[in-house]
Order: sequence, then structure tokens, then C-alpha cells
Amino acid sequence: MPLKDQISNDLKDAMRAGDAKKRDAIRLLTSEMKRKEVDERVVLTDADVVTIIDKMLKQRRDSIAQFEKGGRQDLADTEKFELTVLQAYMPQGLSEAEIADAVATAIAESGAKDPADMGKVMAVLKPRIAGRADMSKVSGLVKSKLGAG
Repeated sequence: MPLKDQISNDLKDAMRAGDAKKRDAIRLLTSEMKRKEVDERVVLTDADVVTIIDKMLKQRRDSIAQFEKGGRQDLADTEKFELTVLQAYMPQGLSEAEIADAVATAIAESGAKDPADMGKVMAVLKPRIAGRADMSKVSGLVKSKLGAG
């Protein structure tokens, strides 16, 4: 079943169950998906949906940090709940070893030699592992490999 359909079904299930928190969290996702479809006049693929969810997860993590720093635990808890709902739709994450292998392969394929070639490596990596690894950590790993290489 396409991810978009699964999300739609989960929204209906949450509405039937009277789970307002989950319903609202899923509605945030569906509205973002609809916005992208209308703005770009496209039909979203699973990869597009994963990209949207990944962006929303990053926003939630940033918000949680800001709310906790500002002493607003109630708002941080709401963001944490939304984070757990969104993470359920993400593909299985990659292990550290799988990420390291992907980075080594991308460096070899792109012919990167120094940190100036980081963009080439990330361009190869991103479509392969987006949504399955924290791209900021991957970026740091690429930088360290190219700096040491």
C-alpha cells in the first residue's frame, strides 16, 4: 500500500477512535502533503512523502529544543507526540555500519578527494539514504572522511 494511502487510512482510524491528538498530528502531515501537491502540481510518490516527513521531523526536533529552553514543557510534549506519530511512517533506519558503507561507496563513485568535493558526495548519497539516516550526521561523517582522505 502506498504510504500516502496508509496515512489517509490512519487518519480515518484516529477519527473513528476519537484520538484527537493523533488525528491532529496526522492532519498536519496530510495538509503539508496536499500543499506540496497543489503548489507543484504533482502526485506524491512514497519518496516525496518521506522527504516531507523528514523535514517535519527536523522541525519538531528544533521546536522541542526551543520549547524546553523556554520552559514550555507543555508545548514540548505536544511536539514530542507529533514526532512519534511522524516517525512511524519513516522507513527502517540504517545502522552505523550501513551508513559508513554508503559514504565510502559514494566517495568512490564521485571520485571525491578533498573537502571541496563534499557536494558531489552528498548529491550521490542523499537519494539513497534520505529518510533513513540523520543527514547532518552523514554530512559530518563525509566531512571527516574527506578531511582524512
